[in-house]
Amino acid sequence: MMTSQMSQELQKIYQASGHWHNKTLLDYLDEVAPSRLDKVAVTDINSMTGRKNSISYRQLLQTSKRIALGLISLGVQRGDVVSYQLPNWWEFVALHLACLHVGAVTNPVMPIFRHRELTFMLGLAETKVMIVPQNWRGFDHLAMVREIQPNLPKLEHVFALGGSGDASFEKYFLERRWEQEIPDAEKMLKDRRMQPNEVMELLYTSGTTGEPKGALHTPNTHFSNVMTLKERFRRTGDHVFFMPSPMAHQTGFLAGMELPLALGAKLVLQDVWDAEVGLARIQDEGVNFTMASTPFLADLTDHPALPKYDLSSFEIFICGGAPIPRALVQRATERLKAHIVSVWGMTENLIVTTTRLEDPAEKVFGTDGLPLPGMKIRVVDPAGKVLGVDQEGELQSWGPNHFVGYYKRPELYGMDEEGWFKTGDLARIDADGYVRITGRAKDIIIRGGENIPVVEVEQLLHKHPAVHTAAVVGVPDPRLGERAAAYVILRPGHSFTMEEMQRFFAEHQMAKQYWPEFLAVCEDVPRTPSGKIQKFRLREMAKEQFKVPQ
Repeated sequence: MMTSQMSQELQKIYQASGHWHNKTLLDYLDEVAPSRLDKVAVTDINSMTGRKNSISYRQLLQTSKRIALGLISLGVQRGDVVSYQLPNWWEFVALHLACLHVGAVTNPVMPIFRHRELTFMLGLAETKVMIVPQNWRGFDHLAMVREIQPNLPKLEHVFALGGSGDASFEKYFLERRWEQEIPDAEKMLKDRRMQPNEVMELLYTSGTTGEPKGALHTPNTHFSNVMTLKERFRRTGDHVFFMPSPMAHQTGFLAGMELPLALGAKLVLQDVWDAEVGLARIQDEGVNFTMASTPFLADLTDHPALPKYDLSSFEIFICGGAPIPRALVQRATERLKAHIVSVWGMTENLIVTTTRLEDPAEKVFGTDGLPLPGMKIRVVDPAGKVLGVDQEGELQSWGPNHFVGYYKRPELYGMDEEGWFKTGDLARIDADGYVRITGRAKDIIIRGGENIPVVEVEQLLHKHPAVHTAAVVGVPDPRLGERAAAYVILRPGHSFTMEEMQRFFAEHQMAKQYWPEFLAVCEDVPRTPSGKIQKFRLREMAKEQFKVPQ
């Protein structure tokens, strides 16, 4: 059984504050679904079958209970881990609801993970049931799990969507009427139902530091966040939500699944990212709201087909995962004619800060927002001293959104006695309380004793008309300690050279000591499944690519 590592004192504080609502997603559905039973809950397009699926709230609730009873028939107990490696399909949503009915822990894993990552993740979680697509984007997921299963003694059952025989998810969970086979099915589900302070979700950190950790969350930690998002962005059950970011990542799970379902809204899913398909989905479904990382925003904003589509329904794009280039926010605001909202958060503390719809342009374009109600932030120096206005230091966060531990790794919890969490991000907080993320503590580049403002260099690179994406990392240097290397992805039909980069920096009067001394133009850079650039991998690449004489 997974247990919370959060202190009883902190839990009492969050309960007393009113930010923990003591409800699960099932409780919210009990309130909103009866009046929306025949309205669409989830609509997707399955790229594996080419079929569009639209599931009503009535169908979603009935199917999730049937899947839950199927899990019980396999011996799944309260607190057992059910893992699934699924794209953004309606079955993902139904499986999570089924786990809530059973009291099982949801463990979504990204479809891109392969043998090595899954062996570690399923092994640590002691997963009992694993569900995958049979074939997804040309890869046989069922065969992969069968290959690693001998190394996973706790993994008893594996099913595949689109599978055949005993491995068929559809035959076992959807076609069998478990509610007719199991006596007292409704009472059984009622007795097992997830409770608000039980561990609900095991989600592995996305690996920007190279070592995934299993963060644990409860319904209370999640819905303290979901409900503040609802209030800040004035969302209701009449809005249409679009989720192209994977629901196996916290962004998609929280804002793409829990928020619309808790409101009784319609959720529009996209399983393979293609910007023009995304534009079509926004137009055809009347989408009002989405949340995704910077690459999704850039792709929609800069797609040549954008003028062909009617996006008049589109109101809000919440963008996070990395500091958003100011130039992109301005461009997206003009072209998409929507509110572009900057946010900051992590797997561990969910969404902590956001800009607001009524904020002036300088806050929207130049900051990562204000804390959501109930959340607090501060910056500290290496000795732990709290710093003042506009001073850069390590960002810490506090509040009811915070996770309740790392599974089997309590020593890494990173929470002090008062509940402040060490994020590993560097930041400044202005006089109005708005934060600007300036980098990761591990991303800092110190050249000849001087700190290079990595984010500022990247922001300027993004302003160049040839540059689509830019990332700057350090390269070890025996004399200066480090030098800077820029990795750049170009817009189609453009070129970019070291001479042009230097001319551009000079034109914009950036201090010469901040200029990158190496440049790599590439088709892509290593990313996490959610689209964040993996700086640790870029640093490894740069170390080999730009060897400095020792």
